Amino acid sequence: MNTQQLDRMHSAPGFIAALDQSGGSTPKALRAYGIEEDAYGDDKDKMFDLVHEMRTRIITSPSFTAAHILAGILFEQTMDREIEGVPTADYLWERKGIVPILKIDKGLEDAADHVRVMKPIPGLDETLARARDEKHIFGTKARSVILDADEAGIARNVDQQFEIGDHVRAAGLVPILEPEVDIHAPNKQQAEDILHSRLRRNIDALPDDARIMLKLTPPTTDDFYADFIADPKVVRVAALSGGYSRHDADEILMRNHGLIASFSRALSEGLSVDQSDEDFDATLASSIAEIYQASIS
Repeated sequence: MNTQQLDRMHSAPGFIAALDQSGGSTPKALRAYGIEEDAYGDDKDKMFDLVHEMRTRIITSPSFTAAHILAGILFEQTMDREIEGVPTADYLWERKGIVPILKIDKGLEDAADHVRVMKPIPGLDETLARARDEKHIFGTKARSVILDADEAGIARNVDQQFEIGDHVRAAGLVPILEPEVDIHAPNKQQAEDILHSRLRRNIDALPDDARIMLKLTPPTTDDFYADFIADPKVVRVAALSGGYSRHDADEILMRNHGLIASFSRALSEGLSVDQSDEDFDATLASSIAEIYQASIS
């Protein structure tokens, strides 16, 4: 584990840029960027080339710096590609001072017990070793979803997150556990109550030297996750935008002290392939400034 990166993740001001759209979400991300599906059709390689160009434009932008951004979450294909001739994770850390994190989940199972747990992750230990040794990745992120208040389902969801997290910690990396509560859950507060209780139980059971991060839906009750933010085993607690607009997500974030952003769609909101570099950077700079201010509340 890189102690310099760990110190940065734990105590530096800023937020996490989520640049990890995968196969299923890539068309939506490209569409928002102004690239329709007819630009690549069934050619998946071209689709991933286009999204890497988008991510490269974001990462190389003058406004995308360590002054506001702590870390960047990468899709595995992005980790395996280069930016300006430098492996992406190395570019982030060596050129920008931004901590590289890898998305490791492979999508979600169908809903059962009001949750969608992660699909199996083939070759996980090999991926973690390669990420650590060859690609210089600091940590990982894995997402699952909670659709409503269901004790059994949420317990299964959270237990799976910690099981994957154990593999990540054993590989010497720091996991971000992301059991997302759907913002449209009919009983969102009750679901969050159950989630909090199960997270508390699992965190308390970790060894004292364990280090994890959490990425959670902005809570219904302000400062609901304050005890996790203060826990020495929890390096950082981040919030996803979860379908909220950037403005609404920022407003909620500002009411939750110590909670930082880990936004994807909300970060790239307003960016377009047709913008000049000057307009692109101005739009991105404005987004980064707004998210940063909400994250240092």
